[in-house]
Amino acid sequence: MNKTGAQHLVDVLTGLGADVAFGLPGVHNLPIWEAVAGSGIRMVGVRHEQTAGYAADGYARATGKLGIAVVTTGPGAANTLGAVGEAMASASPVLVLATDIPSTLRRPNTVRGVLHETGDQAALFAPVTKAAITVESPEEIAPAISRAARLAREPQSGPVYVGIPTDFLRAETERVPGSDLTERFAAVNIDDLDYARTLLSGAERPLIWAGGGAVRAEAGPAVGELAERLAAPVITTFAARGLLPPGHPCLAPTPVHAPEVGALWDEADVVLGVGSDFDGLMTQNWLMPQPPKLIAVNVDAKDAAKNYQPDITLAGDARDVVNQLVSGLATRPGLTELTARLRRIDDVVRRRMRADEPQAADFLGTLEETLPEGAVVVADMCVAGYWAGGYHRARAPRRFAYPMGWGTLGFGFPASLGAAVSGAGRVVCVSGDGGFLYGCGDLATLAQEALPVTVIIVDDGGYGMLRFDQDRAGVPHRGVDLHTPNFVGLARSFGVHADEVKGFGRAFRRLLSEFVQADEPNVLVVRASLTPPLNTSPRWYRAIGR
Repeated sequence: MNKTGAQHLVDVLTGLGADVAFGLPGVHNLPIWEAVAGSGIRMVGVRHEQTAGYAADGYARATGKLGIAVVTTGPGAANTLGAVGEAMASASPVLVLATDIPSTLRRPNTVRGVLHETGDQAALFAPVTKAAITVESPEEIAPAISRAARLAREPQSGPVYVGIPTDFLRAETERVPGSDLTERFAAVNIDDLDYARTLLSGAERPLIWAGGGAVRAEAGPAVGELAERLAAPVITTFAARGLLPPGHPCLAPTPVHAPEVGALWDEADVVLGVGSDFDGLMTQNWLMPQPPKLIAVNVDAKDAAKNYQPDITLAGDARDVVNQLVSGLATRPGLTELTARLRRIDDVVRRRMRADEPQAADFLGTLEETLPEGAVVVADMCVAGYWAGGYHRARAPRRFAYPMGWGTLGFGFPASLGAAVSGAGRVVCVSGDGGFLYGCGDLATLAQEALPVTVIIVDDGGYGMLRFDQDRAGVPHRGVDLHTPNFVGLARSFGVHADEVKGFGRAFRRLLSEFVQADEPNVLVVRASLTPPLNTSPRWYRAIGR
């Protein structure tokens, strides 16, 4: 049966199981909005295209499903690029559906001045996506979107762009079936598995380093079982926070930047990396030494070897590969002693944190005590977010999101909208005053959609991390001290309940307890200035004692 291109687009999304999309209407993409009506897909209208990209990313991180952003032509599409770049760096499966100018008005190699025209819109997205696809005819809409969705979700996952000339959306055509083929990993070589087991079983001080790929593969239980069999500590990257529950006997309590946790790496004679590329932010720009023996489990052998050279790479799905390793290993002694050591490390780290920045200790303690079951914490690139990234005890996978893939300031608030739409439960956004202003207009979306989000804005009157950098260098402040609005009044003007406290004491604890139990969205402004933690780059050298 003939349908319009927009109807075929929605049919494909429905067939993929999509239940939500984030977008902003424009003159070129209105047919998509019309076709979505009545489809069962919830279209969340945002106030800036960057928010659509971040919200789709936040939804993907909270669910593991495909996040969908629908934007219009030219400037609308271009507005998503920062958010799409973060999704790419963090391997989030995001589908960007953008319109383009009418095909009938396009002239090869010429920009004629058509409304919203870009010489090569897809080229804008090429560096920040797995693929940038331009639809060449109405019949190609359905297969192109099917292909893009498959690419976005296939390991290593990431964003994919599809550009559709607007006239194709109203053109009637038959649906052309797309390919349902999915790439599958070849079986891991038995000899390679045996060699990896030999290294692990013979290690005196084995260590497991788990990254975001372990979360995406749902490898937490397998990693936990392997760690217990080996009596090996597990260090999780920022992207893998929550992979193991806080009480797991093998879980290192913080990232590797704490000296006591870094010592676990330094002492290890065999490191098993699961779903990680050992990036600069985690390894202090590769100041950490090459392990004597390194085993890498990764979907991409090239990705596994770009920073530290593995002795052996087991290419495949992290859960499958780790389960195969577990099946061939005997249980080793030493688990009780390891757990006791990790608890001592946690005590030392928490005492140092209390001495280093008492307000951060209060903030994190209150956050842990007041969060409802299943709550998601979304942190921005701000000092409070850095503390959460390093020391918040995420209770489960996909319950903490942090933009350390690309490091995009302004991620926190819009990504929290996507996490909230996912149905995950209460979402707590940790933002600074500077980063929140990137997307404050979407307080309107927060109110209109009545999303269960509590926004904590830590207002120190500027860019606190950059101010710390300048103070540390002994130079005058330049560009870091900001005039900020009355955030409580701003939120209330959108119909969002808001209040303000000074510091992270009793008033903060009382209000946050109330806010996270509320049915409606709310904003809690905290007037405070925090010293950055050891997991921020200006303090790395102190952290490792060099």
